[in-house]
Amino acid sequence: MATWRRDGRLTGSQRLLCAGLAGALSLSLTAPLELATVLAQVGMVRGHSQGLWATGRRVWLAEGPRALWKGNGVACLRLFPCSMVQLAAYRKFVVLFMDDLGRISQWSSIVAGSLAGMVSMIVTYPTDLIKTRLIVQNMLEPSYKGLIHAFSTIYQQEGFLALYRGVSLTVLGAVPFSAGSLLVYMNLEKIWNGPRDRFSHLQNFANVCVAAAVSQTLSFPFDTVKRKMQDGEAQSPYLPHCGGVDVHFSGAMDCFRQIVKTQGVPGLWSGLTANLLKVVPYFGVMFSMFEFCKRIFLYQNGYILSPLTYKLTPGVDQSLKPQELRELKKFFKPRKLESKKPTL
Repeated sequence: MATWRRDGRLTGSQRLLCAGLAGALSLSLTAPLELATVLAQVGMVRGHSQGLWATGRRVWLAEGPRALWKGNGVACLRLFPCSMVQLAAYRKFVVLFMDDLGRISQWSSIVAGSLAGMVSMIVTYPTDLIKTRLIVQNMLEPSYKGLIHAFSTIYQQEGFLALYRGVSLTVLGAVPFSAGSLLVYMNLEKIWNGPRDRFSHLQNFANVCVAAAVSQTLSFPFDTVKRKMQDGEAQSPYLPHCGGVDVHFSGAMDCFRQIVKTQGVPGLWSGLTANLLKVVPYFGVMFSMFEFCKRIFLYQNGYILSPLTYKLTPGVDQSLKPQELRELKKFFKPRKLESKKPTL
């Protein structure tokens, strides 16, 4: 997940809204690549042409163009609760890792962010499982009509624990994911041959993309097994065609063994190409949209002259918080003097 330096000129709700809108737009634009990734992970492209274009074309012809965005609505809806839980958890972990002087190291900050992301994923895990089910199903013969219907159907037919199938893989996958992020960020100064505090916006964007690519590659086998379990552990009889997965398994470890046995070790990375291709456009759109929304709120708060530029408003102290600036404007607001009628 991308992170930005906290700007004190925005309120907490404004920052959350910026991140939510940026995430929703980036998810929507890269949804076809996410669909290709998930279909490859669960094994529904085996026996067919497995290229990105072939997968997208097959889904388009079979179910229509809207099918390329299956599950995207749920993915966008879960952004706000996921972000709120992650932010709250991150603050708790930061306090936990702080030293006596209130400082936190770069390594501890990365670990805190990874743990916060893991907590938010566990809390909102049922929505991730439902997203996978919606992607895998045929839109013309749907088993689930939406988020609420899917939640109630899975709960009634398979039980509450079915909503958390594969959640252990989220916890296990956080280890190589964090290791990959730490590996990249520890070597940034060597890569760019300069201190972190002097990195340009383009360098920071490249850093996020490289860290995401390395982290996702290392943790991808856990994500592949998680997707297969989400699609129906042991091929749930309630799912059409036993969920569509390409291997039969009785648990997470058995799923690992069966994938390696039937497809070889590279089978654990099925769909990685589509996943990596969405990294640059995903974070590119996210950064651009976040900055655009940020400029709108900075203009609304009175810090800049226009939402189309970062030109600062003359005479405004940029260190003031929005509430302080509003109070200051009220204090110095010119008051209309009541005109007194001349008396004889």
